[in-house]
Order: sequence, then structure tokens, then C-alpha cells
Amino acid sequence: MRSDNQSIWEDPPKDFILLGVSDRPWLELPLFVVLLVSYVLAMWGNVSIILVSRLDPQLHSPMYIFLSHLSFLDLCYTTTTVPQMLVNMGSSSKTISYSGCTVQYAIFHWLGCTECIVLAAMALDRYVAICEPLRYTIIMHRPLCQQLVAVAWLSGFGNSLVQVVLTVQLPFCGRQVLNNFFCEVPAMIKLSCTDTAVNDTTLAVLVAFFVLVPLALILLSYGFIARAVLRIQSSKGRHKAFGTCSSHLVVVSLFYLPAIYMYLQPPSRYSQEQGKFISLFYSIITPTLNPFIYTLRNKDVKGALRRLLARIWRFCIR
Repeated sequence: MRSDNQSIWEDPPKDFILLGVSDRPWLELPLFVVLLVSYVLAMWGNVSIILVSRLDPQLHSPMYIFLSHLSFLDLCYTTTTVPQMLVNMGSSSKTISYSGCTVQYAIFHWLGCTECIVLAAMALDRYVAICEPLRYTIIMHRPLCQQLVAVAWLSGFGNSLVQVVLTVQLPFCGRQVLNNFFCEVPAMIKLSCTDTAVNDTTLAVLVAFFVLVPLALILLSYGFIARAVLRIQSSKGRHKAFGTCSSHLVVVSLFYLPAIYMYLQPPSRYSQEQGKFISLFYSIITPTLNPFIYTLRNKDVKGALRRLLARIWRFCIR
């Protein structure tokens, strides 16, 4: 085992082959179009959310601080994976360099864990807004929001660092073919030709912590929110309270359900064929939908977008 680890440091693989849908060539062109359109929409939607959250004075509340970070995460998600996928689908070469692959899964896992904590912080914000409305500005002050965001980014980085250190030591024998659209730690572990018990256990423990603990906090927050909302006598008041949380709940579902399926199953049951399409879903579809979910359900964001577009229009016609 030791000699294997030493050999990987001395002579790592030059590149990996990302199969994608090479076994279904008829899918490449439609999928290329879908990815390209989704990427443009994701860029436009998330950049718009970030701009209005920063530029519009009415959106300088804690909720939109977290929302702007969520949009930035989604922006980085798509940029980390989609350009490489588009290049591979548009050419006969399906390769990615070893260093490029390492950077890709390092950033991807960093962003994923960070998003788990940001979503939990957003649930806390909604809990305070609905259950403690009179103390909202006192509890959810700007320094606290900045500290929560910093904890999210630093925790995600720590998890990614551990995963990278363990994964780069794995020896890869024979033809380095990943049955995926991009590099992910589970797929890399599956490809290794050595005992990966330590990697499997570490991945399971860290992912369980970063997925299940924030998810438990989210569910607990919404349990208290549901109890508080049901006590509201006015049906209009209940509808308004649920409306402020529905967007976040949809985003949480879109993010957590694929992540739970992907990472919280035994390694022996991990299917690269299923995993690559689930990875495709939460790496491009979810980041594309998130800004539209918040925009379509949120009057403040729609109003801020209209004001921003009006300012841009006035600037252009001068």
C-alpha cells in the first residue's frame, strides 16, 4: 500500500477520460444545447440576483445577504463544471488533465458544503423573521450574518481540503476512465485500484455531518415556523407567512434530495451511471432554477429587478 501511495506522488496520471454520454452519441447535441442554454440562464439569473441584492437599498436585509451568497455559490457551481462539459461534448476528445480534475472536485465539494450551511442560515433567518419579528433586527444583525457566511465558507473549505488530501493519494491503475460528466470524489474513489475503506468512511462521515446537521437545523426551524404560522388567526397572514418560506423550501428540496441520494448511500451501491445524471441535475439544473424560484415568488426581488432595468434603460438612452 505504501509503495502505491508513493508511486502516485512520483508519477500521477496525466489525464482522465470523462465518458459523459459517449455511449449515447445521439444525446450529445441535445444535451449540449440544454447545457448551453441552462448555463446562460444560470449566469444571467444569478448575476441579476447578486446585483439587485447589492445595489438596491431595499434589499440590504439579512435575507438578501444570504441570497446573494447563494447566487454566488450557484454561479461558481456552474462555472466549475459546465464549460468543461461543453468543450468535451463539442469535440471528439473527452479528456481532462489530472490537475484540472483535482481542482474541479476540490472546488465542487467546497461549494457544496458551503451551500448546505448557507441554506441552514437562511432557514434561521426565516425562523427569526416569523417567530421573533419584534426582535428580528436585534438578533439578525449584519455582523452575525457575516459571521455565519464566513463559517459556511471556511467549513466548506476544510471539508474539501480533507477530501483532496485523501483522494490525491489514491493510485489509479490502467485506463483512467470516469463514467461521469465531471470529476467528483465518489467517482474518483470508485476508479481507484486499491483499498478505499478510509476514503469511503471519511467521505461518508464528513458528508453526513455537512448534509444531515444543516438539514436537521432547517427542519427544526420550519417545525417552529409551522407552529407559529398555524397560530395566526388571519388566513391572509398565514398565506403571507408561508409565502416567505416556500421559495427557500423548494430550493432546499432541489439541493438536498439529490445530495442525500448521491452521498449518503453505501459505496457498494454507488452507481456511476445513475450518479452522473444526478450530478448533472444539481450542478446545472438546480443553480439555473434557484434565481427564478426566488424571483417569481418574491415581490421585493421583482420590484428591485424592475428598478435596476429601468436605471439601465435610462443610462442607455442618454
